[in-house]
Amino acid sequence: MGKLIKETLIQIKTMINLNLFKKIILSVFMGCILLSCQNEKSSPNTLTEEEQSNGWQLLFDGTTLNNWHTYNNSKNAPAAWVVKNGAIYCDPKSESQKYDLVSDKEYKNYEFKFEWKLEKEGNSGVFVNVQERPDINATYHSGPEYQLLADSHPDFDKPLKRSGCLYTFLPQQNFVNIKAQDDWNESSIIQKDGKVTFYLNGKITAEMDFNSAKWKDLVKHSNFKDYPEFGKHISGKLALQDWSRGVSFRNLKIKTL
Repeated sequence: MGKLIKETLIQIKTMINLNLFKKIILSVFMGCILLSCQNEKSSPNTLTEEEQSNGWQLLFDGTTLNNWHTYNNSKNAPAAWVVKNGAIYCDPKSESQKYDLVSDKEYKNYEFKFEWKLEKEGNSGVFVNVQERPDINATYHSGPEYQLLADSHPDFDKPLKRSGCLYTFLPQQNFVNIKAQDDWNESSIIQKDGKVTFYLNGKITAEMDFNSAKWKDLVKHSNFKDYPEFGKHISGKLALQDWSRGVSFRNLKIKTL
């Protein structure tokens, strides 16, 4: 009887150890999967296998300004845009001209994703459908703007100037605060045949059809009405801007639709 009890206890102990071992193995396995997914997702300025298979392209490699140049800067004058800590950075302390940075290529139907952060009281923007021509003096003379503005900026209390809005035309469709100063915000712009949608940190912040009578009427009664090429195009270059406070961009990715 004692021998039977002893054997039974040994079997129970073995089962317990086996179950514990299985739990440990399962935990390690799940941890490896989670770490792998996290590393794939969190590596800045790279494309995941899924993104590559879905047609995404990098517009910033983390080390150079390839795919970008300064607007109408035919003489290649020094500019304030540099690569710093794996990001495109506009140095507010630079004495160089703060030309806007524009994409080498033009885009029409696309999804454009980017991450960004501003320094204190920062004011920046991303322009779409920019026409780069010698007779157009600035990016904002032709391209509508996805506004980027720090919550600490004096203009933050103006709904038409908050981050994610279609600058001076539409307030945020859904209210979104930007993240803390040292954290990266996630934005995307989707445009299809002139219909554009802005996203900020996962929420839609603006929608507009650049072909519509509504848009044309808004421009007609805006401060941009004196720029003959403003808002009249449904394709063009992308542009990055800064207003002397400092802005950083990374993970700039685009997919043709």
